[in-house]
Amino acid sequence: MLGAVAGAALTGHRGARAALRGAAAGAAFLGAAEAVSRARQRPGQIPELWSRILASGALAAPAGWAGGRLSGTGPLTVGTVSGAVAGALGLRPQKVALGPALGAAVGGAFELRDRAAEPAVVAATSVVAFRVLSALLFRDPQLSMLAERVQAEDLPFVVPLESRSRYVGTGYVRQLADVLGGIYTADAADVGIVASLDSLAGPELDPAQVDPLVREFYEHTTRFTLDIVPEWRLWVRPGYLLYRNLLARPLGQASVPMNQRETQRGIHSRIDTITAPGEDVVAVRGWIRSFTDNDEPIYIGIYTTYRDEQRGYVSVGFPLPQASFTATLAPRARPGGGLILASRSELKHPGHYLAYIDAETRELTTAAVQGFAEQLDVYLEDGELRAEHAFWVFGFPFMVLHYRMHRKS
Repeated sequence: MLGAVAGAALTGHRGARAALRGAAAGAAFLGAAEAVSRARQRPGQIPELWSRILASGALAAPAGWAGGRLSGTGPLTVGTVSGAVAGALGLRPQKVALGPALGAAVGGAFELRDRAAEPAVVAATSVVAFRVLSALLFRDPQLSMLAERVQAEDLPFVVPLESRSRYVGTGYVRQLADVLGGIYTADAADVGIVASLDSLAGPELDPAQVDPLVREFYEHTTRFTLDIVPEWRLWVRPGYLLYRNLLARPLGQASVPMNQRETQRGIHSRIDTITAPGEDVVAVRGWIRSFTDNDEPIYIGIYTTYRDEQRGYVSVGFPLPQASFTATLAPRARPGGGLILASRSELKHPGHYLAYIDAETRELTTAAVQGFAEQLDVYLEDGELRAEHAFWVFGFPFMVLHYRMHRKS
C-alpha cells in the first residue's frame, strides 16, 4: 500500500495513466524490498537500514506531493521542510540541525535545475539523502532489538499493557478494567503511585531514611496537588511541536505542556485503580494528568514496582496502540531525605523500552531505546516538597519539568 501511494505521488504529475503505472511499480518495488529485508532479518534484529531508508522515502513522497499542492511552494521550501521534519524525528541535536540544512541544499539544487520540480520527488530525495548521510555520520543505534516474541514474565522491567484503540486518553484505565475484568475506581481516594516505599529497598536506598513527606507523596500521591513549570531547550522546540501535533495529541498520550502559560490552564492529577475481584490489593495504578479546562491528556502512566537481586525498581508504562513505552528507573537516596529515580545506571534493567504486544498470544517484541535518559529528583526545600524531572537524549539535556507539590486542603 505504501509503495503504491508513493509511486502514484512521484508520477502523478504526468497524468492518470502514469500515476497508475507508478502505483503498480511502487507497490512491486517496495513489496520486493520488504520481502528481501524480512528474509535477511535475523531473530532479535530490527529491519535492515536500507529498507528503513526506502520506507522513509516512500512516506515522504505523498507528504511532499500534498504539501506542494496545498501551499504552491517551490523546491527550496519543500526540501527544507522535508529535511527539517526528518531531522526533528531523529531527536539528537546534530540531526535536528542537519535536517533543514541538507534539505535546503537538496531543494536548492532542484530549484536551480527546474523551479517546477515535482514536490514529491524533492521531498523523497531530501529525506533519503538525510537518512543516508546521518547513517554515515551517526553510527550508534537509536534502537536495538532486545527480545522477540517472549512472555511478559521474561521481561519484568517492561509494563505489558497496551491500548486496544488508536486513542489512549484519560479513560484508558476504565477500558483496561473491562478487558481485565477487575473492579475499576476512578480518581481513587488516598492512594499512591506505589503501594509502599519499602518495595524499593536496596543497596542504594534505605526507605527508613527517606523524609516522611517524600514518602507520603509516593504512597499517598492523591493527597497532593501539582504545579508544573516546563523548561525546554530551544533546539528541541521545533521537533517537539511537530511530535505533539502529529502524534501526541492524536494519540491522547505524552503531550507535555510547552510553556508555563499552558500550565495556567490548570493540571488535574488523579490515580485510577483496578482491583482484582474479591481482593483488597490494587493491581493497576494509572496516574493520569490532564488539563483541567477540557481534560486533554498530558500523561497516562501505569506505575508498577518489582524486585530483582535484592533491589527494587519502578517501571512506568505509557500505553500506545498495540504497544507500550516503558521507563524503568532505579531508586537511590538523596542527601536530606530525598529520593532519586533514574534510568541511567550500570545495572542491567534501568532504561527505556518500546514493546509491541501480540493481541492474541500476549507475547512481547521489545526494543531498547538507546540514548534516552531521565531522572526524577524529589526533595524538600524550605519545608516545601519539590521535584525536578530531567530528560536527556544522547547526553544532551532537552527538558526539565519543575514541580511543586502541595497538600490538598
